[in-house]
Amino acid sequence: MKRSPLALVVVAFVVALMLYVGYHRARRSGPAFAPRLTQSTLAPDFSLESLDGKIMRLSDLRGKAVLLNFWATWCGPCKIEMPWFVELQNQYASQGLQIVGVAMDDASKEDISKFAKDMNVNYPILIGKEAVGDQYGGVPALPESFLIGRDGKIVDKIIGLRGKAEIEDSIKKALDTKAVTSQADLPETHKVSR
Repeated sequence: MKRSPLALVVVAFVVALMLYVGYHRARRSGPAFAPRLTQSTLAPDFSLESLDGKIMRLSDLRGKAVLLNFWATWCGPCKIEMPWFVELQNQYASQGLQIVGVAMDDASKEDISKFAKDMNVNYPILIGKEAVGDQYGGVPALPESFLIGRDGKIVDKIIGLRGKAEIEDSIKKALDTKAVTSQADLPETHKVSR
């Protein structure tokens, strides 16, 4: 029985596509037990390397409102919202906003850096780790953003692409929170040891 070369190519393509989709779904399916992060939950602390090689901890930003954005270079909606984040960082930085991007893809640090430069990103970009994504519920879809108040508590969660006005409303909610005045106000698991 003679097989058509075109049929073999089609079968090979379908198998490759199934493997690719299955691999990425497995990576993005999240941990077996994902923490339930709701409004007023303390945002999990983490340490990640920035594109300039420095280590950044979320707890270092306590007292500021934070927009924590999980994204990837291959993510189309991420490319739409990043220019908005640049504008919002410029607009609200003086009021205490800090946007932080966490790159959750397999691109090299150099490729991520080039992408951020091409997008004129004016906020820190950190190299993500699956363990940090897992702390935030597995980050099943990109983009995914968490708005964190000055007190370190989650104010809002945005999954997927939303309009700039909605994001700005969430930023205003985060800015309206009160900062924790001392570590004594924090639960033991969120105190920062220096």
